Amino acid sequence: MRTTVNRQSFRFPAAAAVACALLLAGCASQERAQNTVYDFGAPSLRPFTPATPPAAPLAIVVMDVTGPSGLDTERMFYRLNYADAQQARTYASSRWSATPVALVTTRIKTRLSQAHMKVLSATDAANGVPILRIEIDDFVHAFPSADRSEGRIMLRASVFTEHRLIDQRSFERSTPASSQDAAGGAAALAASTDGLAEDIGAWLATLNLQGK
Repeated sequence: MRTTVNRQSFRFPAAAAVACALLLAGCASQERAQNTVYDFGAPSLRPFTPATPPAAPLAIVVMDVTGPSGLDTERMFYRLNYADAQQARTYASSRWSATPVALVTTRIKTRLSQAHMKVLSATDAANGVPILRIEIDDFVHAFPSADRSEGRIMLRASVFTEHRLIDQRSFERSTPASSQDAAGGAAALAASTDGLAEDIGAWLATLNLQGK
């Protein structure tokens, strides 16, 4: 008796294997995309000197930066100002390595120390040492148009001595992004933060805090 083999029955396992391979590849690709993590990169090795440097190195306590609750997560926000400026969107497959307030705190401390300031933490506070408090009002990858974006930061800096307000100033920086995606936004926000750190350092140098 001759047995007839149905060749078509062998095609399904092969097709299923290909489909599974494509599915696994897609999942792996998606997993890699979801694990894209950004930070501000290595700080610049270039020290900066304020236009009016203090007569002696300034010691100052830099408190942790604060801001809206949305900046206390690792989510990366962007805003389509040309479409709906009131809606803050998040990149689904990208995130920060730490919260934006933590990243800004670290970078500002680093840049101020590179300006030859003695940067202290809250636990090092001593009587008479000025305290710098910074509150972020806006930190976002903003799109003025569909083909143009920028890393935009707005913040307020206040200096206190012995619980007395010495001065307060608002700062703002916008840096054009090189690409209209999370990578471009991260780089632009890092550049804006570096610029603001230098702006704050220049402002502190004008306050003559040694004599306060």
